[in-house]
Amino acid sequence: MFGPSWFAAVMGTGIVANAAVTLPRSFPGLRTFATVVWLGAALLLILLAVGYLRQRALRVHAADPVAAQFFGAPPVALLTVGAGALVLGRPLIGLEAALRLDWVLWSLGTVLGLVTACTVPYLMVTRHRFAPDAAFGGWLMPVVPPMVSAATGALLVPHAPAGQLRLALLLGCYAMLGLGFVAALLVLAMIYGRLVHHDVPAAAGVPTVWIGLGALGQSVTALGALAAAAPSALPAPYARGAAVAALLGGVSVWGFAMLWLTLAAGLTARTVRGGLPFAPTWWSFIFPVGACVTATSALAARTGSELFTWAAVVLYVLVVVAWMVVVSRSLRYAAGHMRRRSVIEHACRRPAESDARRGVAPVLRGTVRSSATDGRPVSEARVTLLDPAGDVVGVVLTAEDGSYTFTGLEAD
Repeated sequence: MFGPSWFAAVMGTGIVANAAVTLPRSFPGLRTFATVVWLGAALLLILLAVGYLRQRALRVHAADPVAAQFFGAPPVALLTVGAGALVLGRPLIGLEAALRLDWVLWSLGTVLGLVTACTVPYLMVTRHRFAPDAAFGGWLMPVVPPMVSAATGALLVPHAPAGQLRLALLLGCYAMLGLGFVAALLVLAMIYGRLVHHDVPAAAGVPTVWIGLGALGQSVTALGALAAAAPSALPAPYARGAAVAALLGGVSVWGFAMLWLTLAAGLTARTVRGGLPFAPTWWSFIFPVGACVTATSALAARTGSELFTWAAVVLYVLVVVAWMVVVSRSLRYAAGHMRRRSVIEHACRRPAESDARRGVAPVLRGTVRSSATDGRPVSEARVTLLDPAGDVVGVVLTAEDGSYTFTGLEAD
């Protein structure tokens, strides 16, 4: 069973592609590289979506206080791939098809993102229980999607029908930006308080600190994109006000993002010295830095500042290198996971065959662990046992330690 956190791989891969288009400096072959990466993100999105839906594990992950936070990853994955269709897919599939694809993915991602932004906090308040040191970067994931919807929706504003529909889209994007940004500031305060008053998070949780950088960078990106789209929907005075907000507000938030970048980098370097084993949370390095690239590029385009121009280029080089490292480690992790699964299945079959020969009813035991939380046991998970024909033999729920047991099985 894999959790929704793996959709961060689509987010990270997609932002590597999309950020290349925003860079204030062009480089030979960069657009071709970005297009190939975007196609890879689109393929990965399809594979993960099909695999996750086939698991039927939505309730299991919703009941997990940690895994539930990453329900924000699938909507952002949809939005990122959709934006890539518009900025990178046009030469391949044409403008009309690219627009249709982006509208579909943006609409689906926006609806899922708003549902996540409302539902996960409600579950946190009413069902989940947290220790005083429970706050971590993943708490930002449910509130980030509306900001991504605002930034990517701005690309669609000029293509919306003129008049009230276009105005509603623009104002809706600003409202989603406010929803996500204010909520992100509240969560950032809780994360900062947790870091100050408690021990440094476990190694697997340290990469999630970077998600704060993604929330801040995405807000600056959205301000710039919406200011660029505002003249097509708002009267001139308000369009000029949007441009002022994008510049002054964007630079101010960018400064805070650099503070968070320094804090996250320091914590990561400290953890690396003591050992930082690979976990799916490593993908938390990629999208946040990519969002910082798009934010810095937006400020470079608006100000003409060489400071922002070269900062965007340097950050993009860093995110590409980090992406390559995380991709290679993820492939090795997936291959190792498949090998371990094969060994476990073989080990489970052998005792059953031995018991059958002795005429003893076999017993099947195991433990359900979540890949989203570095192997944390999942309680009350529904485990279904099938026979070779695919018929259901039994259904059990895991205990508090994630263990399950099937007894009274047929000896043959």
